[in-house]
Amino acid sequence: MLVNLYNTEGKQSGQVDLPDHIFGIEPNEHAMHQAVVTYLAHQRQGTRKTKLRNEVSGGGKKPWRQKGRGTARSGSSRSPLWSGGGTVHGPKAFPYTLKITKKLKQLARKSALSMRISEDNFILVEDFKFNEIKTQQFAAVLKNLNLDTEKTLVLTPGVDNNVFLSGRNIDNVNLAPADKISTYDILIHKKILLFQGAIETIVNTFGN
Repeated sequence: MLVNLYNTEGKQSGQVDLPDHIFGIEPNEHAMHQAVVTYLAHQRQGTRKTKLRNEVSGGGKKPWRQKGRGTARSGSSRSPLWSGGGTVHGPKAFPYTLKITKKLKQLARKSALSMRISEDNFILVEDFKFNEIKTQQFAAVLKNLNLDTEKTLVLTPGVDNNVFLSGRNIDNVNLAPADKISTYDILIHKKILLFQGAIETIVNTFGN
């Protein structure tokens, strides 16, 4: 699959042949759905918990005698009716983790990338670096590529501090190493900006 290659000035500098088995497959909606559901489930801590009456401290002694006080009988100060008592039918801790196979996870990410390419929401750019941390320079690159108004995911071969720190404060722009992305990351962004050097990273990570 031939894809146009652009430089930081927004001009086409050539074409690159992307592997069809990663960037040109038929998107599998079921695989993408499973991957997104699993990702979102893992964002839930599931640690909300209230104590039952047998878990709160105190309450070992009967507050008062059974009869003769003219008040309701009570056997424990840890009753749900009392302040500081246990909770009835409260939430319990629950693990929301789900599991999908490695092959399904790879298929989902390849499907998401292929879908963005078919939608013409994919731009391949020559690798670039900054000599200093300068948000203005990064914003200029996005503007040259007509990405300054779109929600964009920038995929790099690795972590370049100058590039990452230059782009982290730009609205609607997120940067990530190409081997660390999830299907959710791809689908939540309308545009994908891929560094040329990140192609090999993607192929080595989930291209087999």
